[in-house]
Amino acid sequence: MKVLCLLVGWGLLLAICWPLALLIVVLFPIAWLLSLPFRFLAVVIEATFALIRALLFLPARLLGSGR
Repeated sequence: MKVLCLLVGWGLLLAICWPLALLIVVLFPIAWLLSLPFRFLAVVIEATFALIRALLFLPARLLGSGR
């Protein structure tokens, strides 16, 4: 459904202002490529926080807290 709404919106934009619609088609892959390092950084930061959380809760898990 999300893809359908995106295609309908792009089709309307193409009918109203075709140069802007074509510019979006050209610039979207470039913007996606530029965002890849930030996505990778977000995954690394999330994994780091998960590791720190696991290390902080390790003593409680070893002692059997929460049973």
